[in-house]
Amino acid sequence: MPSDSALRIVWIYPDLLSTYGDQGNVLVLERRARLRGIDTETVHVRSADPVPETGDLYLIGGGEDRPQILAAERLRRDGGLHRAIAGGAVLLAVCAGYQIMGSTFGGEEGQPVDGIGLLDISSSRGPARAVGELVAEVDAALNLPTLTGFENHMGVTHLGPGVKPLSKTLVGIGNGDGFEGCYTGHVVGTYLHGPALARNPALADLLLSWCAGDLAPLDDSRYEALRQERLAAVLPD
Repeated sequence: MPSDSALRIVWIYPDLLSTYGDQGNVLVLERRARLRGIDTETVHVRSADPVPETGDLYLIGGGEDRPQILAAERLRRDGGLHRAIAGGAVLLAVCAGYQIMGSTFGGEEGQPVDGIGLLDISSSRGPARAVGELVAEVDAALNLPTLTGFENHMGVTHLGPGVKPLSKTLVGIGNGDGFEGCYTGHVVGTYLHGPALARNPALADLLLSWCAGDLAPLDDSRYEALRQERLAAVLPD
């Protein structure tokens, strides 16, 4: 069990939603916390288990249609994630996990499937699959550099007034409306794989800071050089 002093990271349903390497987000958070002397305890919650309400930072990843539907059904019945977020926990939801957080998403045949209603969004199946590099300029309020990642989804996501766009799409499809992802409070949803936090360590630090307060700076010069190389390769001249 996690100790009282450790930052509790909860990885939701890795047996259903970890198709595109999103577990790497957990590893990035663990390492960047550890480099700052912050102890972490990570709980892997399989789909047959209840979601604990005592976590500090929750993550859920991407997956295929049927596992996504099963995950939504179990999260609706469980209710633990809702209670954790209501209690102030932080959440990063990626791709299929992002869609699940809304009111509805598109099922295997495009039929509407109930989400869990944690975010004021709704998703449906788009006309074509969005596959490729994704680059997006983040909402200035979050004070983050341009995000990069990889998208692979069929979703079109519509944002309601209860959320803000996470970023403006420069390359790629994202939500399908010129924006990518969304956020409200300490909940972030995105289509970014890569994994997202490996490609964007500043986003990882933002999530950690929401849990642990101000963070000591790290030397990210190597990551920044790689990020600039990616941007130069995919952004139009």
